Amino acid sequence: MASLIGDLIFWLSIVLSSTYLLNLIARNTRNLPPGPVGLPVVGSLLQLSGMPHEEFARLSKQYGPLMTVWLGSRATVVVSSAEMAEEVLHRQNQVFSGRIVADVATALDYDLHSLAFSQVGPRWQALRRMSNSELFTPRRLDALKELREEKVRVLLQHVREASADGRAIDISEYAFGTTLNLMSSTLFSQDLVDLDSESAGEFKSFMWEMLETNWRPNLCDYFPVLRWIDPQGLRRRNRRILIRVYALFDELIDKHLRAYEDAAAKGEPKKNEDFLDVLLELTRDPNSGFTRENIRPMLL
Repeated sequence: MASLIGDLIFWLSIVLSSTYLLNLIARNTRNLPPGPVGLPVVGSLLQLSGMPHEEFARLSKQYGPLMTVWLGSRATVVVSSAEMAEEVLHRQNQVFSGRIVADVATALDYDLHSLAFSQVGPRWQALRRMSNSELFTPRRLDALKELREEKVRVLLQHVREASADGRAIDISEYAFGTTLNLMSSTLFSQDLVDLDSESAGEFKSFMWEMLETNWRPNLCDYFPVLRWIDPQGLRRRNRRILIRVYALFDELIDKHLRAYEDAAAKGEPKKNEDFLDVLLELTRDPNSGFTRENIRPMLL
């Protein structure tokens, strides 16, 4: 056992040393903005352990509004002024349209089909056009306004009832459940969270666990060389969560498909009432490239 641990430490030292040397070479060959040199291997991570925004503000006074900060082995360019932000996000937006995907988001290829994480390209542009034409139309936004007001009324009613009964409640849990119901009503035309039932919180449990997993700092994001071992197990954990969430989505998809069949049997074409209806309509077009499997990540 001691020999195995010794071998592991030896090879880990080799990997980290090689990574550090490669980073030194990269720093000298890349045309990057100025910035702090940082420590070997960890870069400037230790400097940012307290209040990162305050440390970035302090560093920008020394290195300017555009600087390079090494987060582990990741070269990160930090923008610290409104003028530079306009240059990067507006005038040079095409140059900076790519994105680094968090390692945890690569579970089950979630990043390849998600609007939030997929790289800018023809497919992403098609997804964005569809979202703008179906989710953010004046009619849909007006409907969402009424839906938001209804969910807030339901939340306030639950709070009033709890107050009248002298029951203590966790307002953050109620607010989270209300937000999820607003989302699920928009996507699926039904509530998935019962604010009064602890046993009916499967969807809420999945979402909370997923948020907790994705928010947690991940060594793989700062040291990509560690991705092959996933030392914190966050990608594996997210994979297990996604499998359960996708199973729930499959039930909702089957329900929508049965509604399509029932409407067709009656000679009454089903209207696109929610976002899932729109996505399922796209799967009927063989040229759209959308399938049942790759629309599930779009629902998250």
